[in-house]
Amino acid sequence: MTRLFLPSLFAAAACLAQVAPDCRLVPGWQQHGPSRGYVADNLFEYMNGNAEGYLIYDFVRMNGVTCKSNEDTVVFDISEMAGSDLAYGIFAANRDPRLPVEKIGTVAQIHPRRAIFAKDKYYVELAASPEKDHTAALRAFAAAIEKQIPGSTGPPAALGWFPPERLDRDAIRLVPQSVLGLRLLKRGYVAQYEHGKAFLVAESSAEAASGVMSKLRARFGNVQPAPIAGEAFQFTDKYLGRLCFFRKGRYVAGFANLAEAADPVALATALAARIPED
Repeated sequence: MTRLFLPSLFAAAACLAQVAPDCRLVPGWQQHGPSRGYVADNLFEYMNGNAEGYLIYDFVRMNGVTCKSNEDTVVFDISEMAGSDLAYGIFAANRDPRLPVEKIGTVAQIHPRRAIFAKDKYYVELAASPEKDHTAALRAFAAAIEKQIPGSTGPPAALGWFPPERLDRDAIRLVPQSVLGLRLLKRGYVAQYEHGKAFLVAESSAEAASGVMSKLRARFGNVQPAPIAGEAFQFTDKYLGRLCFFRKGRYVAGFANLAEAADPVALATALAARIPED
């Protein structure tokens, strides 16, 4: 008989494990209307045309509520992504690059009417109305729910692998598909430097990464070998300019759109040295 109840027990445990917003986290606020819940198959019912911007970051589910305090309203949503790098990625895609970030969870940004932050595999959004300064309430909600979310507050390890010299650290982002506009580079980080762009793509294995390198060499044509890591080449492309790509273990990485004064091989070598061995 016990086995008959196992599926129900597992389903209940899964529901309990989900992180859900709660209006009572901040005194004076109460839930208005029913709770919301969406998965990938029906997110479009809530997000309308914006759902794809979540799905490309391997969206799993969203739990949401609307909170009210007198005439003030906060729409409070928590999205679970497939991993912490993807939660960071959707945060980076939605932050305002003109404004500073702060340390709530992994990273946060709070405006007078909007707050977002990422922690582990979760991406939290709060939107306030009417049009006035809601910064204090939004920060209070963000700080309170951050304590309820399990997992690490550390940034994705790959962010620390890009050499810091002349790097725009705030501009590092996770590109969910077609890194550098190349379909062969399915998903990875892109970092902006004064002299060009660096990228880092993780494949499932060294063999898979080597296969990507072979296809890239065929795609560019007459490339010049470079003495970096497991295999590398440099080339000048019509669209990506001066570039140097290499493979180290299961990672494909390198530089593109490099200025004339930049040394592609030296820059790629410095990046390769910071990528750990698998």
